[in-house]
Amino acid sequence: MSNSEVYVQRWRHWLFLGLVAAFALVVFGRAYVLQVQQKDFLQKQGAARQQRTIPVAATRGRILDRNLTPLAVSTPINSVWADPRKLRHSPERYAELAQALGRSPQRIQDVIDRAPENRGFVYLARHVDPSVANNVAALKIEGVNLQREYGRYYPTGEVASHVLGSTNIDGKGIEGLEALWDESLKGTPGERRVIRDLKGRAFSEIEYINKESDGADLVLSIDRRIQYVAYRELKRAVETHSAKSGSVVVMNTRTGEVLALANQPAFNPNASSGPQIGNRRNRAVTDPVEPGSTIKPFTIAAGLELGVINPESVIETSPGSFQIGPLRVRDFRDYGDLSPEGILKKSSNVGVTKVSLLSDPAATWAVLDRLGFGTDTGSLFPGENYGVLRHGSAWRKVEQATIAYGYGLSVTPLQLARAYSALANDGVMPSVTFTKRADPNYEGEQVLDAQVARAVRRMLESVVEPGGTGERARVAGYRVAGKTGTSWKHTAKGYTEDKYYAFFAGMAPASDPELVVVVMIDEPSGDKYYGGEVAAPAFAAIMSGALRVLGLPMDAIELPQRTAALDSEKVE
Repeated sequence: MSNSEVYVQRWRHWLFLGLVAAFALVVFGRAYVLQVQQKDFLQKQGAARQQRTIPVAATRGRILDRNLTPLAVSTPINSVWADPRKLRHSPERYAELAQALGRSPQRIQDVIDRAPENRGFVYLARHVDPSVANNVAALKIEGVNLQREYGRYYPTGEVASHVLGSTNIDGKGIEGLEALWDESLKGTPGERRVIRDLKGRAFSEIEYINKESDGADLVLSIDRRIQYVAYRELKRAVETHSAKSGSVVVMNTRTGEVLALANQPAFNPNASSGPQIGNRRNRAVTDPVEPGSTIKPFTIAAGLELGVINPESVIETSPGSFQIGPLRVRDFRDYGDLSPEGILKKSSNVGVTKVSLLSDPAATWAVLDRLGFGTDTGSLFPGENYGVLRHGSAWRKVEQATIAYGYGLSVTPLQLARAYSALANDGVMPSVTFTKRADPNYEGEQVLDAQVARAVRRMLESVVEPGGTGERARVAGYRVAGKTGTSWKHTAKGYTEDKYYAFFAGMAPASDPELVVVVMIDEPSGDKYYGGEVAAPAFAAIMSGALRVLGLPMDAIELPQRTAALDSEKVE
């Protein structure tokens, strides 16, 4: 081998070694940069591609009745979502996905097409049935996933719908007590960090960032058993008389706790498709109406309180009508001379008007104002209407007369129940609550002299006795005190003579009342439209059921008996 060949060979050898050394230096240098200098950065990038922070839904608090029976609960339910960036690559699978969801392929196409190019999340279906979720999961379509959420379920359906209200699909309270107490019911969602596979599925949990805090339970004043009785009997009354609507309130006279509240028509909060808006309206709270003769006990109470009459006073009602300026006040017939008790028993418009005109209008207004007419009940219920009661200083003689028998003011059934509670509770009127009172010693406000309240209560017992307008409100084994009412409906064209509100408001056991029930039926059809014919029987059924549910002792010696007076006397 020549010297030149040896030189070349050595040169190649050292070149090869140099290249190997240079390559090794580059590799080790790069490794140093990656493992040392860029270690933290690369770990963060890797975690960003594999790790995800996902929300953890808080369970909405339950709504319970006063005996801790669930009225509203949240249950786990799946929603179907997709990553449009991945699903766009599988248009051939839209048809089978649509079939699993019960939708058209075009609808799936539209959802994906509307999503921005870089968007990685869209809902395909919310709160699906378990069978639908299983069918979607079985397809194993890349980019289509299930997400666990919570759906609201109401075990009683439409029975307590107007009290409870409802939530939207995101679990936010939008009506009723669900809306009022949304902040405490909803809880606080949490967050957790997980590792996802290439298909975006979480397969390993790393840590909780923030632990979710479930919502607080809400215990209502409602008694589910009484609520069902009220709902059933109100629905029966509305259907029997082909009425437009109806409302009922059952209240504890001492605590102001609403034990039941129902309206017809009602709605099912579990239904996916909503009913007409009118069906969702809580008429007992939001719709004030002219109360008709149910206001008369308070006119008599005002006269007693102001000292212009006493229980033995005699008021002349002959000849059965009374002229005040342009207004002619009429009775069903000439009742002659009546005591305050007789005025209520016969529901004399003439008699109660004459009692009202004995008092200063402002003084009468002050009594009605203390009894809660035209003011807040304290219930805090969303959309509550305070009704209308103009200040007495603005009353004319005609207005003073019409208010005495229930026209010219408006009240809700809830307000009326609260006012009757004052008569039942010796003049002490509670604030209204839809939640169970925590204070066993709660007392309301003294708004009426105790002796006056007791006197009016005794008078109201005569209303349900034979010859009274409310005999159909009697309850076997119990003394009942109450008042019928019938009022014309007012429209844009004035008062109608063929559309009515029928009322009965009363309390039991009358010897020591614990319950007040107010029933209102809107536009009963046919020839039966008086409160004594339409609302009183519903009152009797509801009060009877409530008394027995609570196990209250009987206080009547004789059982009620029907009399011929019902066929010959107006049953207002």
